[in-house]
Amino acid sequence: MEFALRIAAWQGRHGRHDLPWQKTRDPYRIWLSEIMLQQTQVSTVIPYYQRFLDRFPDLQALARAAQEEVMPYWAGLGYYARARNLHRCAQEIVRDWDGRFPPDAAAIATLPGIGRSTAAAIAAFAYGERSPIMDGNVKRVFARHFGIAGDPARREVETRLWDVAEAQLRDGAGRDVDMAGYTQGLMDLGATVCVRAKPRCEACPVAETCTARREGRQAELPTPKARKASPERTTGMLVLQREGRILLEQRPSPGIWGGLWSLPEFDVAIAPADACRALGAEPGTVYALAAFSHTFTHFRLHVRPWYVTVSGDPPSRVQPTQWVDAGAAARAALPAPVRKLLDGLFAAGLPESVMSR
Repeated sequence: MEFALRIAAWQGRHGRHDLPWQKTRDPYRIWLSEIMLQQTQVSTVIPYYQRFLDRFPDLQALARAAQEEVMPYWAGLGYYARARNLHRCAQEIVRDWDGRFPPDAAAIATLPGIGRSTAAAIAAFAYGERSPIMDGNVKRVFARHFGIAGDPARREVETRLWDVAEAQLRDGAGRDVDMAGYTQGLMDLGATVCVRAKPRCEACPVAETCTARREGRQAELPTPKARKASPERTTGMLVLQREGRILLEQRPSPGIWGGLWSLPEFDVAIAPADACRALGAEPGTVYALAAFSHTFTHFRLHVRPWYVTVSGDPPSRVQPTQWVDAGAAARAALPAPVRKLLDGLFAAGLPESVMSR
């Protein structure tokens, strides 16, 4: 039995079958799941996926919404460019495709935020199209099974992986394979069996033809990426409190946390009271909150937040601002670490007066 047929048959018996996006051939719902699953675990995605569909049940509903209506349903999921591209993509489909999702992987790949592998997955699940996929887990499966060494992120190595993936669908069994089962099977195999550390080779449907297993090279393949030290940045944040409300500022888009609401930032070389005055507000009580760090894809951000009581209303800034109480903060599209900070402050009760320091 050929590679693709073995994996599709294994998926039918041992793969995952209870994920909410597996019960549909609606390309909108499949597309949403594929975008949410990029760089994000299934267990994290499921509640976001369900809430998003409750609010935007179809492509037209998403296209009609304003971006600021969409972002709260993505807040905390990270990689926020995905949400902005999702919204742009829906509007583009309504405008250029008469509101119907493109009919094949090649056309789908022309849309904002959709690469070759994601387009192929959508086309396989929605239309049964015979197009290979190549996400991070699947790269590991192919690198090990076919003995492809080298960093999969390098162009020449990735090209070899794609060539091998295409070959599995080109002749013989490839013509007969259930594409949805095969595509899901590759994903399931990489996520649950051919895992990075301690792969479960005894449970693998293609173990008998696997190069890495035969040669004992599971730990070597795929070739680990050379690690680089992540740049580090430090910023100050102002938790400005006035009459039980906190000032939020909308982040510019595009950019880190683009389109989300966050706290005003300032250069840590500046005293927090002076940063507050630069906003046009006179500080009262000023004290330091616990510092925290947040890791992005390409750098690590260290945040030093300061709690400052103010009176009056700072003048309008370039970015939109709003004063929020606990209820409004809970509904706002906040980055996960900012939400955690504010949830803790509101839960403890915002202190009106503490000793300045």
